[in-house]
Amino acid sequence: MQALGIDIGGTGIKGAPVDVAAGKLLAARNKIDTPRPAKPDAVADVVHQLTTFFNWSGPVGITFPGVVVDGVTRTAANLDPAWIGLDARELFGKATGNQVKVLNDADAAGVAEMTFGAGVGERGTVLMLTFGTGIGSALFHDGALVPNTEFGHIEIHGQDAEKRASEHAKELHDLSWGKWAGRVEDYMQHVEALLAPDLFIIGGGISRQSDKFVPLLTGIRARIVPASLHNDAGIVGAAMATTSALAVE
Repeated sequence: MQALGIDIGGTGIKGAPVDVAAGKLLAARNKIDTPRPAKPDAVADVVHQLTTFFNWSGPVGITFPGVVVDGVTRTAANLDPAWIGLDARELFGKATGNQVKVLNDADAAGVAEMTFGAGVGERGTVLMLTFGTGIGSALFHDGALVPNTEFGHIEIHGQDAEKRASEHAKELHDLSWGKWAGRVEDYMQHVEALLAPDLFIIGGGISRQSDKFVPLLTGIRARIVPASLHNDAGIVGAAMATTSALAVE
């Protein structure tokens, strides 16, 4: 089974065809900057460009950085407010000319990691956190996904946590690894107090540099591991969504 996976982020939109059974990209991913402003029609045009780039005809899975219920985008923290309440499945279906599944970006990445990456065989409570433009979260218990968690928006020190501890915040404030790790640990301690996970999986592009900050997170009781699929997890999970209901057994 093959599907095109497209991962929409606040900074970039990337896609690639995926072998869903193996969790492998079938071609080098293509990435296009997220339009500014990130209005629905502009983002849909990028989705169309990616579909055309791969000359794709077939199922398409698309992630979105916000809550998605039955193809409708309910929140859009790092994109334009025009997304709120929009039927994104219909929009992207027209843009691609294909059957489309739309889901939360962190949920997609988490399912990919639980199936093919760092979460394989893990039971109990697992929380994947993706650090990028914002902070995404995917919560699993005994392998089953609890969809559309938005733990990046937990309030810490009067702000959304992602405003302080995302990869974007590190770059914006030119934080050292040590200072940023302190913010990440502060955030993860709050999440740990709420959920008591057995395992944290750290995803997003910055997971490739996990050796620079994960060893500094000494105040977390749960195990912490970097994502195995790194920033390709969203693409793989998006493609997987075209063939499943996202229940990981």
